[in-house]
Amino acid sequence: MTDNVRADASPSAVPAGVKAASEWSWRLLLIGVALYALAMVLRGVSEVVVPVAIAVLLTALLHPLAARLHRKLPTGASAGITVFGTIIVIGGLFTLVGTQFTAGFSDLTKQVATGMGQIRDWVRTTFNITDAQFDEYFDTVREKVSQSGNLGDTAAAVGLTATHFIAGLFIALFSLFFFLYEGPRIWGWIVRLFPHAARDRVNSSGIVAWGQLSAFVRATMIVALVDAIGISVGAAILKVPFAFAIGILVFLLAFIPIVGALLSGAVAVLLALVAHGPAVAIIMLAVVIGVQQLESHVLQPFLLGKAVSVHPLAVILAIACGSIIAGIVGALVAVPFAAVSNAVGKHLLSGESRAELDGELEHAADEGSTPAQA
Repeated sequence: MTDNVRADASPSAVPAGVKAASEWSWRLLLIGVALYALAMVLRGVSEVVVPVAIAVLLTALLHPLAARLHRKLPTGASAGITVFGTIIVIGGLFTLVGTQFTAGFSDLTKQVATGMGQIRDWVRTTFNITDAQFDEYFDTVREKVSQSGNLGDTAAAVGLTATHFIAGLFIALFSLFFFLYEGPRIWGWIVRLFPHAARDRVNSSGIVAWGQLSAFVRATMIVALVDAIGISVGAAILKVPFAFAIGILVFLLAFIPIVGALLSGAVAVLLALVAHGPAVAIIMLAVVIGVQQLESHVLQPFLLGKAVSVHPLAVILAIACGSIIAGIVGALVAVPFAAVSNAVGKHLLSGESRAELDGELEHAADEGSTPAQA
């Protein structure tokens, strides 16, 4: 009797906390391995995955336009007009930028010599550098740049050759057309891949995800427009050449996180530098930094965070993590991925009844936010 009491009262060899932690650990480890394997597979077919991801983002942006055209035109015609119209608009913007730069290139080249002389004088007087030292430093920088490696080999190593770019462009355009043309059929085929009991939840999760993605794209458009207006107005006030073209370039490149803002800002500062010298270039740099800081710390976190129902801190961390993991593409898809994951997770864990689920599907269909909408 006493031995039985002692046996029952003796503590377990493995505490309950350790046992629970071990069970969680192997499950999390298994999930991590599965996610890593999925990431490796996606990386192996990145030349297809990246264009399709871009096509999905463009579909979220252009779907309302295609839906309006579909009210008067067949589905195929509305999708085709939307795609070709997008190509014409983007091509026209790039052509306008190129035309303005070409028209003013002769005047700009005349200002380059004067600007470079001003830069040389400013550097020499500010840092007490003689002409011989300036030439020596310039030759050193040029030599370092020439020894930094072959840019063509580097581009080929990361799959940025002209062939890959053209192939990816066609994949993105074809995917965009068929997403707009047969989006409901494609989504229905994906839903039917799941067991019958899970199809309602899969379909409703897709509706929630599509709504979040559409909101993200619309908010990004607003951010890009604010960037373009702010920098182009600053360039116009400073009388920097091609202020309008700079605005168009800023708007287009604003959709490429980090690198796009850096490139467009660098163009504005360099034009100010060669046209008006270092003083105006520094002011232009301050304008660019100010607009970009307003965008990154105020507009993007709060506007995107509100649109995609993600906390501003999560938006910033998602962009940082995406940039570290997958560079430009990772930064581009990080915020919509976080928003979609957050919304879908809340939806799946909400425990809605069938009636509530049907009401949500009907409301989303009325707003046109479902990917399966005809």
